[in-house]
Amino acid sequence: MRLPDLPDWAAADVDDYISRLRDQRGLSEHTLEAYRGDLAQFFDYCDRAGVESIQSVERRHARRYLAFLDTRQYSRRSMSRKASSVSSFYTDAGRRGTVASNPFENVSRPKLDRPLPHALPSRHLVSAIDAIDDSTPIGLRDAAIIEVLYATGLRISELASLTLDDVGKEVLTITGKGRKGRRVPIGKPAQEALEAYVNRARPQLAANGAGDSLWVGKRGSRMGPRGLRKVVAERLATFPHALRHSFATHLLEGGADLRVVQDLLGHTDLATTQIYTAVTREHLRGTYDRSHPRA
Repeated sequence: MRLPDLPDWAAADVDDYISRLRDQRGLSEHTLEAYRGDLAQFFDYCDRAGVESIQSVERRHARRYLAFLDTRQYSRRSMSRKASSVSSFYTDAGRRGTVASNPFENVSRPKLDRPLPHALPSRHLVSAIDAIDDSTPIGLRDAAIIEVLYATGLRISELASLTLDDVGKEVLTITGKGRKGRRVPIGKPAQEALEAYVNRARPQLAANGAGDSLWVGKRGSRMGPRGLRKVVAERLATFPHALRHSFATHLLEGGADLRVVQDLLGHTDLATTQIYTAVTREHLRGTYDRSHPRA
């Protein structure tokens, strides 16, 4: 669906806001475009309702906009995201003194059922890695990719950013979302898989365009997130984030402190990490039900 253009009365304020998100929070262009699209859609609706400035938007416009989205059969998740985008814009404008109030404040939003992340059983991961043919350069590379993802819980964009300088380190220094830095240990099996790939496979795969990028594709150039996702899909029939979920869940099941897991994942808010405690409780309950004779 083609998104509407921003009304003239909102364009400058939105452009300034998007620029601050880019400069201060380091958000990706994809995320920035999503913010811009949500704001354009809302302000176009307000423009059609006779609004002529961002200061003139009222709570009734926010309520009617959500009702409008509902009639267009948007999912509850999409509606909630769009409301959050506009609310964040007005929160920022309020801090800067541009507006007096946030029209989305205290406006009810669609409630979401937060799905539990899917964690892969450790035995499944081990079997999948063992099944990879490590006699080929591609096999060595793919085994290293999966080992590192599971050992560190990195996001796929963070994995793609690794360079040859990261090989041989016991702790990786990662720059994550919002340019937030963190340090993540990497276990011995992952280190060994990395060294085997770099010493025996990468020299056969890399062409001049690979530079110092750690991961190299079949054509010899650096691999981006899309290529890495494809490897995980082919080897594990799942998404890379499932390995991040598995990393966190298995740490907590092994007795790791929640705040340590938060730091390792690079979560700003502890509540984001707490969802994994529900996963581990569910796992324990399932194990009890299957194993105890009086369950």
